[in-house]
Amino acid sequence: MSLLNEEIQEQVRQAFSAMTKPVKVLFFSQGQGGALECDYCAETHQLLEELAALSDKIELEVYDFLADEAVAQQYGVDKIPAIVLLGGEPLKDYGIRFYGIPSGYEFGTLIEDLLMLSQGEHNLLPKTLEALQQIDQPVHIQVFVTPTCPYCPRAVLLAHKLAMASDHIRSDMVEAIEFPHLANKYQVYGVPRTVINEVIHIEGAVPESALIQRMMAGLKKA
Repeated sequence: MSLLNEEIQEQVRQAFSAMTKPVKVLFFSQGQGGALECDYCAETHQLLEELAALSDKIELEVYDFLADEAVAQQYGVDKIPAIVLLGGEPLKDYGIRFYGIPSGYEFGTLIEDLLMLSQGEHNLLPKTLEALQQIDQPVHIQVFVTPTCPYCPRAVLLAHKLAMASDHIRSDMVEAIEFPHLANKYQVYGVPRTVINEVIHIEGAVPESALIQRMMAGLKKA
């Protein structure tokens, strides 16, 4: 049974018609179809297959988290289900990650990301790009979400835009319900909750300028 009905498929197909360059989607799961298959791995795999079928600009590669350990390590994948997006010419890893199924409101984020990478445009503010040029250390952004949170996509998309704009930034969407140990570790009592380099915590979907201000201030103190 298809996860995307005909109406949604047509809407996504129309959105994907704006894609200009190829995008590669890497999916990491475990024990496909067996007892060891991770929660939501099958659903995430099916969702990605259905999306890839809607555009010839999208290529899907599937890896087993254990059997393809070297590939997982290459992309820094440490939990599943995981999605890594590659874009540009030649294809480049910008550090854009989804951990957990991008369902509910986050489905739209995945679509926006694919379009962003295909078109090569993040549309960040000039002041943001100026601030990002000052970063000379690795920055890890984790945005905790739930599928029913209407404000989460804005926070995730901004984090992914920052990753696309800076080689020093890696940005993860983390589905809080699927990874409760991480939600507990970072005291996620509401979403979206953005955690930067383990020490900067931001509640809610804040504006671009506010996020940059707090991130830069926090990095200077670290």
